[in-house]
Amino acid sequence: MKKIEAIIRLSRFEAVRDALAEIDVKFFTLSEVKGFGLQRGEQLTYRGSVYDADYIARLQLDLLAPTDKVDAIIGAITSAGRTGKVGDGKISIFDIERVVRIRTGEENESAI
Repeated sequence: MKKIEAIIRLSRFEAVRDALAEIDVKFFTLSEVKGFGLQRGEQLTYRGSVYDADYIARLQLDLLAPTDKVDAIIGAITSAGRTGKVGDGKISIFDIERVVRIRTGEENESAI
């Protein structure tokens, strides 16, 4: 079992969510995050004025998945999240030793 963390652009969230739904990913956790990368912040325009932001606003998706489904999930996120510009995001994959559903006590694959 694996944990997948994906940092994506806010503007690509709906496309990524729909792509995950197409491959039957039923659950993920979503967090708003801020970071600093190769872009060195963003320029924001508000009422005709340009402002420099020291951070980059992104979304972080956290998913638990069976090992055999990881490549499909990565493919869905990269194809739906890619704009081809710097700042499209990152995907990290981690090994998970054990998962327990609190309500039922189910463990591992049956708990996700």
